[in-house]
Amino acid sequence: MVERIKASMIGPVTDADISFGDVTIFVGPQATGKSIFLQLLKLLIDKPAIHRTMRQYGLVQSVPARRFFDQYFGEGMASIWSEENSRLRLGKARRFTDLTQYTRHTRHTRHTRPSRATTPEKLFYIPAQRAMSLRDGVTRPFTDYRAGDPFVLRDFSQTIHGIVQDEFGINEEVFPRPQRLASALRAPLEKNIFGNFGLRTDTSGHQGRLVLNSNNGPPLPYLVWSAGQREFVPLLLGLYWLLPASKVPMRNELEWVVIEEPEMGLHPNGIGAVINLVLELRLRGYRVCISTHSPHVLDVIWALRFFQENNAQIRDVLRLLALASEAKTRKLAGAALESEFKTYYFKRNGTVEDISDLDPGADDVSEGGWGGLTEFSGYVGEVVARVANRAETEDS
Repeated sequence: MVERIKASMIGPVTDADISFGDVTIFVGPQATGKSIFLQLLKLLIDKPAIHRTMRQYGLVQSVPARRFFDQYFGEGMASIWSEENSRLRLGKARRFTDLTQYTRHTRHTRHTRPSRATTPEKLFYIPAQRAMSLRDGVTRPFTDYRAGDPFVLRDFSQTIHGIVQDEFGINEEVFPRPQRLASALRAPLEKNIFGNFGLRTDTSGHQGRLVLNSNNGPPLPYLVWSAGQREFVPLLLGLYWLLPASKVPMRNELEWVVIEEPEMGLHPNGIGAVINLVLELRLRGYRVCISTHSPHVLDVIWALRFFQENNAQIRDVLRLLALASEAKTRKLAGAALESEFKTYYFKRNGTVEDISDLDPGADDVSEGGWGGLTEFSGYVGEVVARVANRAETEDS
């Protein structure tokens, strides 16, 4: 179990010390290392499963570390690790971990247990580029990408391709679907993301695809969906994978979930509906890591931490999440009150700061501005206040 990662000089990250909570949030500007760190977490946890998948799809295994980094992190990432300068330490280990060791497939002998039987995938990754996993509403298999495309995108795309191929028949409803997601969690999605439309499989275009449908007109193909719908549908399919319809709460041996930018393309009410699903993952027992550029996400996390410190009740959480009180939602709210939330700010200078307290009155602008997500609003307020004060002075 990876509980803590200390890293320096890995990609744009010059200094990071991250201890993971039940829900861990990464914030910060683009190109500061959030995705690299999350993909690094996947590699550290799932090395055997990653190499097994690469072998399955014909990616060469006996390659220099730099070439592996291009295959795994994506083309152009070969220099992410420097043997002279990069440092990585896991948990309480005294010795540094050599990341290049993770680029090599471990060959098992008769004295070692085979990885296929003992090392299943532990972390499921929903990448920021998930909209690419649908082409005109058609899911894409692993082999539909270039070798230099990020592994996490190709692997995620293959998973949801399998879901659509194996679980749903022709002209079958995909959302809403009674046996998928509790009704209390489906309702906000129907209202705030899908509107009056449902999602189903379709072959009217002579190819199996996903379309939006209603009772009032023809099906709507992918290219006329809203930006939020194009971003959310792959996320929804990933959540279907993680939240099986059976009484088993978790999928196979999975323990971790990474979701990059769950808010993409969504109205704040839609973001709230997705946060409910994140808390459902936590209720099921997953440890969740999120990267985000949405202050709405941190608003909810800040409120939940405040509730924990001030003896709030389950009804307060339900009101915050705009959920009706029923057995399912009360369990979800209870799990939220018991969870540990951690937040880290990836700065432009390459350092990573723990801002988990999310104190809006903190002297440190990194924490008070919640990793830059509220700084612009504060700046706008200051400029408007100056103009208002000047206008008041001139009038007097």
